[in-house]
Amino acid sequence: MIAIITGATGDIGEEFVKKLINEVDSVWAVGRNESKLAALKDTYGEKIVPVKADLSDKEDIFEFCRKIADSRPEIGYLVNNAGVARMAPVSEFTLEEMSDMLDINDKAATLICRACLPYMAKGSYILNIASASAFQPNPYIALYSASKAYLLSFTRSLNVENEAITCTAVCPGWVDTKMLPKSGRNGSIRYPGMVTAAKVVESALRDCHKGKDVSVCSFYYRYMRFLSKVTPHRVTMKMWVRAIRQYI
Repeated sequence: MIAIITGATGDIGEEFVKKLINEVDSVWAVGRNESKLAALKDTYGEKIVPVKADLSDKEDIFEFCRKIADSRPEIGYLVNNAGVARMAPVSEFTLEEMSDMLDINDKAATLICRACLPYMAKGSYILNIASASAFQPNPYIALYSASKAYLLSFTRSLNVENEAITCTAVCPGWVDTKMLPKSGRNGSIRYPGMVTAAKVVESALRDCHKGKDVSVCSFYYRYMRFLSKVTPHRVTMKMWVRAIRQYI
């Protein structure tokens, strides 16, 4: 049995490697940086199978899906962790940046799920790393929020369609990772409710083993999810913009 983890060299991805490596025969660690993949193998040993793929590239996505079909592995866990984000008005994105974000955050995860389904038996798990940003529209991270809302909706539907497999949308808020900028135009950035990557992964695995289709790892963001359900989005968007105004 194997685990497939995309974005395996990132903070959350490596935490999944740590947690799952002793539960499976091998971990297919997917990333686009060969040296980081090699370092992951050096750290965790022969169970790591490095898979170089740029998930913003359609041909790389399809090549990886063909690799799955050709290998016909028994997949115990699929973790779609690869993702990109940027805080800026939509008008400041290039067409290429927008296309790459949607390809990585949505297209790759969707196609890899489809490629893996025939090789996942009862009791297997799909964990798609979405975001608390999926719960409401968020100006200035509009594209990111929309891409994660898609992933949340897709994952919950997939969970109903495949009763033998638990499909969980993992929806953390701010996570303390190397990707998160620590300072902005006006000094250090304050991230309310920030959690560690380890806490996100521990919560995600606990929730998927309980059969939950959504995992939110802290009380703060469970409250924010509730707030987004009961408060008009025009109000929550104003609250969001007020909170980030000094960093825009």
